[in-house]
Amino acid sequence: MLSKKQARAFFLIGTLVTFLVFIGLTVYSLSEGNDQTNKENLTAEVVRGKEIWESNNCMGCHTILGEGAYYAPELTKVIDRRGEGYIKAILMSPVPWQPNGRKMVAYGMTEAEATDVISFFKWIGEIDLNGFERIVSPLAKDRFNN
Repeated sequence: MLSKKQARAFFLIGTLVTFLVFIGLTVYSLSEGNDQTNKENLTAEVVRGKEIWESNNCMGCHTILGEGAYYAPELTKVIDRRGEGYIKAILMSPVPWQPNGRKMVAYGMTEAEATDVISFFKWIGEIDLNGFERIVSPLAKDRFNN
């Protein structure tokens, strides 16, 4: 059994060691060599595509990088799965699209807007996901195998 003095020392040393490990891992994670984003490929088209994504509240139905709603498919690697032409046709369609009984709003985007959104999807798809092909909620995995 530890005395009060030993317990206090154990607690303080354990806290200090844990804090130092945390600081070390934080510094390691933020070092330039461990950057897994592809920020060097960030272009004006990608930024406009992200703005279009946000202004249309696409995250209200879709997920990207595991964040968002689970009503519609995950779009992190959608260009790899479906191709640019397919995505562009959906975004530019003047008619609501209804896959599997779910209705997607007809955004009727211009070609330039659709191209910007596709650039955003390409950029997102190039982020290093540490070997994970798709980030999908376990709840949504069975419903959205597309």
